[in-house]
Amino acid sequence: MLRASAAAEAAGIPSATLVCVSFQTLAKAASLGLGMPNLPTAPVPGHPGLQSKEVLQKNVRDVTLQGVIDCLLKPPALVKTSDEPSAREIVCTGSFEEINEYFTTQELSDGLPIVPPTIDKVEAFLRFTDKSADEVIGIMLPDNRAATVWSIAVNGVMAGCRPEYMPVLVALIEAMADHAYGVEHSGNTPGGETQIILNGPIIKTLGFNYTQGVMRDGFQANSSVGRFWRLYLRNIAGFLPHKNDKATFGNTWRVVVAENEDVVSNIGWTPNSTEFGFKAGSNVVSIGRYTGGNHISSVSGATPEALLPYLSDAVIKQYSWQIMFTVGQGMGTLRPLILLSPIIAETIAAGGWSKQDLKQQLFDHARIPAWMFEKILRDWTQKPIWDLAKEHTAGHIPKVFHESDDPNRMVPIVFTPDHFMIVVTGDLGRNSCYVFAHNGVLGYPVGKEITLPKQWDQLLAKD
Repeated sequence: MLRASAAAEAAGIPSATLVCVSFQTLAKAASLGLGMPNLPTAPVPGHPGLQSKEVLQKNVRDVTLQGVIDCLLKPPALVKTSDEPSAREIVCTGSFEEINEYFTTQELSDGLPIVPPTIDKVEAFLRFTDKSADEVIGIMLPDNRAATVWSIAVNGVMAGCRPEYMPVLVALIEAMADHAYGVEHSGNTPGGETQIILNGPIIKTLGFNYTQGVMRDGFQANSSVGRFWRLYLRNIAGFLPHKNDKATFGNTWRVVVAENEDVVSNIGWTPNSTEFGFKAGSNVVSIGRYTGGNHISSVSGATPEALLPYLSDAVIKQYSWQIMFTVGQGMGTLRPLILLSPIIAETIAAGGWSKQDLKQQLFDHARIPAWMFEKILRDWTQKPIWDLAKEHTAGHIPKVFHESDDPNRMVPIVFTPDHFMIVVTGDLGRNSCYVFAHNGVLGYPVGKEITLPKQWDQLLAKD
């Protein structure tokens, strides 16, 4: 609502945005990003979802109403804002410890030591891109700050990346800036965190881990690029804890997951990058935001039919409120992500199933009763859109959600089989999978091709 308020105020129309007391700090930070640091807000005590009707009415009458009146009749107080340093401006000097103390107190660090981004180090990164240092990749919400190639290099240095990772970092920020991804939702209540998937020959060229422990830190490429993502969200987009980042519990940054394309090719499947329209063998990064996930051990069976119950059950158990991205908010944008260990994928392929066959089987079997689907939407998430029959009749959802009026009929959690995302990676010999709970339209998967500089091979040889 603050964006609507900003539009009204810009047109000379007084406004009042109702904001829960615990979100007042977020409102101030968001207002600053909108370029109107003094947007008027009216306080709402407590949380409406945890108040009786009588208590809520009393709070509105005694507190909120007067706040609305003040917003509409009194001019907002002036707020002084400070200018940000220019790209090459030296913001501090000193020892390693002094530099890190400065970055910590200025909220430019994630709490871990950073590599001081000296001019020389930043320029070393810029050699690995043909883009101009001042080129703007996009404008990042909520702070409305320009994402420049220079700032990408700066945060890459800070995260502990190597200069040759720069093409990957640029592609990642192109993905972050993609409107379909929705970076502005990065600090929402569920605290979803982005998972980066990497495809292409660059995995081996830059030494990304794509086998055992693929989600574990300990490998410079996977770890530092994952950390870079979170630093860039902080420093450029503006997601700071207790300010624009209002995750209830939150997650920390995730290391990059690289797909095992050797196995994918051997079993005749297609890599994850093709889901975004790129040819197999292309260097591609893809991103999506997930609220959590679970490791499924001992997925046993000699045939795909025997393995399917493990996989479909694992998917269903990860999803509850997230189905509001199937029916309701972000209609049809739920994209479950499943990591399969290579031996699981090989067993499924040996049984004659293609990747598309597996997606179809998950669509047919990863289902819940219609009454439960509606209950989650209506009662547990209190969404106004919950009636499957009504939504199908209106043409908003596929027929598969209302093939009868039987409340016990089984319905899928996605619109089509293609909405399942499957990546082959991890330990070569362990029979496991990992299922991520997707954050829907508030972190929709997008993919970007990694553009290598013209002198890539020569630059690598020198480095």
